[in-house]
Amino acid sequence: MPLLVTFLLPVVILLLLYMTALIFYIYKLHRKRLREAYGKDWKSAARSVVAAIWDVHGYIYYGYEVVGIENIPMDSPVLFIYYHGAVPIDLYYFIAKIVLLNSKVIHSVVDNFLFKVPGFAIICHVMKLIPGTIQTCSAILKEGNMLAISPGGVYEAQFGDSYYQLLWKNRMGFAKVALDAKVCIVPMFTKNLREAFRTMSWGRRMWLRIYAATRFPFAPLYGGFPVKLKTYVGKPIPYDSSLTPEELKNKVAKALEDLIKEHQKVPGSIMRALIERIYDPSSSKDHHS
Repeated sequence: MPLLVTFLLPVVILLLLYMTALIFYIYKLHRKRLREAYGKDWKSAARSVVAAIWDVHGYIYYGYEVVGIENIPMDSPVLFIYYHGAVPIDLYYFIAKIVLLNSKVIHSVVDNFLFKVPGFAIICHVMKLIPGTIQTCSAILKEGNMLAISPGGVYEAQFGDSYYQLLWKNRMGFAKVALDAKVCIVPMFTKNLREAFRTMSWGRRMWLRIYAATRFPFAPLYGGFPVKLKTYVGKPIPYDSSLTPEELKNKVAKALEDLIKEHQKVPGSIMRALIERIYDPSSSKDHHS
C-alpha cells in the first residue's frame, strides 16, 4: 500500500492542474459578466484566483517559501534561470507568488510536449507558457516582461537525481537571449525539489533511448511527499556586452551551482526533507542573511 501511494500522490498535482484549466474555462465562458464585475479582462481575474489556490496549496502541503525575493528587479525585465526538478512544482508556486505580489505574469519556456497534453492548451495560453525560440524569448524580454527558462529542461527533469547536478549539455540559447535583450539574469534553486518527486532509477538506459527517439518524458514518476520546499533567489547577474554566450552560460551555471552547494545537502534525503517541515536548521540563517 505505501508503495502504491507514492505513485498515486503525483496524481494530486495533475488534478490541481486540471482544476486550474477548469477555472480558466469558466472565466473564459463568463468573461462578459466578469468584466462587468471586476472591471478587467477575464485572464487577469482568473490568474489571481488560480494563483491564490496554488499559493495556499504550496504553503499547506510543502511549507513553501521564497528567500531572496528582494533580489528580483520588479520594475524591469528579468530572465530567471532555474534548476528543473522531476516536476517543476516550485515554478508553479513561485509564479503564483509573483502574481499575488505585483500582478506580473512570469512567461515560461516549456517543452513542446506540454502543448499536446489534453486540456492544457488554455493553461499555456493564460499563464504565458511558450515553446520559446531565441527570437520570441528576446522579444518578450524587450517588451519589459519576466521570463523563466530551465536550460536542462525535460532532460534534466527525467534524468537528474538527488545529487542535483546541472544537465545542460551544450545549451546556451538562454545566454544568447539575455545578451540580445540586454537584461540581467537571476539564478533560482529550490531546496529538496528532488525529494518531493523523483523519477524511477531502474531502466535508465531504456528511458534514455525512448526519450532520444520521441522527446517525450516516459520515465515513471513517484513521490508527492510533503517535504519542505524553499526557493532561493540569487543575486542578479547584470548584462555584460563583453561576454560571449558561452562565457555567460558558464557564469550563470557557476552561480546556480553555488546556490545548490550552499543550500542543498547531497545526496538529497526524503526523510531529512520531511523532518525539515518541523525543524529547518537553515531558517535562522536565511532570515539573517
